[in-house]
Amino acid sequence: MLAKLSKRLFDLTEVLYAQDRYSLLLIFQAMDAAGKDSAIKHVMRGLDPKATQVYSFKAPSAEELDHDYMWRCFKALPERGRVGIFNRSHYEEVLVVRVHPGLLHRQHLPEKLITPRIWTERFEDIRNIEQYLWRNGTVIRKFYLNVSKAEQRRRFLVRLDDPAKNWKFSLSDVEERLRWKEYMRAYEEAIRATSTRGAPWYVIPADHKWFTRLAIAEAVIETLESLDLHFPPIDRRKRKELNEARRRLRA
Repeated sequence: MLAKLSKRLFDLTEVLYAQDRYSLLLIFQAMDAAGKDSAIKHVMRGLDPKATQVYSFKAPSAEELDHDYMWRCFKALPERGRVGIFNRSHYEEVLVVRVHPGLLHRQHLPEKLITPRIWTERFEDIRNIEQYLWRNGTVIRKFYLNVSKAEQRRRFLVRLDDPAKNWKFSLSDVEERLRWKEYMRAYEEAIRATSTRGAPWYVIPADHKWFTRLAIAEAVIETLESLDLHFPPIDRRKRKELNEARRRLRA
């Protein structure tokens, strides 16, 4: 099933690239070990590299902290005709930073701007920015991979037992589990506040990776099919040029 969906995805993104009108931004958020990396790899593996770009956002650098929190994401937005994939994104600023409010002070914000309303204000800013992008041809779809706490524990233990996966593990992953309820509240509020018609959230069950991948592929295909994509039409001048090329090649 995934192979068939991947073929359909390739065909649609080929037209997206040729038409050069829309861009597609796919945002992936999740708790650790929810399967973001593998979902991106398996769902998008058949796409044309020239039309696809993937960015993974880790802890911000010193340069990034000296800019507004959207700056590093703006630099990575996909061009028209391309699919951009964000593995984590600007939503970290209303998730991780909200659970660890001390991180706000590393962002060099004026103290008077750090108020109890800062999260509501960031939700508003994110909605406005995503609406702006939608009005300029960037189609946004956001995926929260909803892994259970028990399945996360199982996957962590697999990483510890498999030498090939040891590099993926950090003690901080276990420490973050202690804040599970805080993260769930932060995700719930962020998703409610920023899911819009132009940039909806998809909450994808993530305990079974095969289902996660199929659900993501279906959602992306449905999105692309809604755009009325088509190859650029050939006008009379172009048709004449093609006929002349055919005549020369045959000669």
